[in-house]
Amino acid sequence: MTTTTSPQGRTELLRPDRTPVRVLVVDDEASLTELLSMALRYEGWEVRSAGDGADAVRTARSFRPDVVILDVMLPDMDGLAVLGRLRRELSDVPVLFLTARDSVEDRIAGLTAGGDDYVTKPFSLEEVVARLRGLIRRSGTAAARGESQLVVGDLMLDEDSHEVSRGGKNIHLTATEFELLRFLMRNPRRVLSKAQILDRVWNYDFGGQANVVELYISYLRKKIDAGRTPMIHTRRGAGYLIKPGE
Repeated sequence: MTTTTSPQGRTELLRPDRTPVRVLVVDDEASLTELLSMALRYEGWEVRSAGDGADAVRTARSFRPDVVILDVMLPDMDGLAVLGRLRRELSDVPVLFLTARDSVEDRIAGLTAGGDDYVTKPFSLEEVVARLRGLIRRSGTAAARGESQLVVGDLMLDEDSHEVSRGGKNIHLTATEFELLRFLMRNPRRVLSKAQILDRVWNYDFGGQANVVELYISYLRKKIDAGRTPMIHTRRGAGYLIKPGE
């Protein structure tokens, strides 16, 4: 897998096809599952959840996760038994155990059964995310994307080679179009005013010619969004933003 640096300064992990890392969360505590899912989605990852062992195996079969968070105590079967079934479906998927059991014997049992790491409840979300990132990297399912690459959805821009592609198809941009797109992609989901864009892309105040921004936004839309789900959006009276197509 690959990574890129987010606006928040995090290094984002991506799969080889540049889609988000997939995480399966298995726990029968709905509130805990939702809390974990929110934290993982904030990392930019795709998340599925399961409340019992049977559901976990079914979901893993269709979802094909890159990493699994697995509670040891589930209502229908022991987490170690679930791990055995998961290994038959996905032999190499890293598994992080979650449990209230914190004895050395329990830790050894989980790791001996094939788990890759072990976190006891209560835990911090930051610790869980950090351990997942380590598991994903060590498994070889994710690696660092060069910092020169910006990625928003299926749109990729390489700041070094000046190559742009969407959905794997190359897009030719003029120098000014490239600078405008780069500014938008460095600030995904953030509304940028015409004044901000003028200052950053054209490096000086165009005065009454702020409509140059509208003109170049229209150029970009024809090349980036034509025939696809729109990524460049107008917020009337506020400015423009780019976000993954939905």
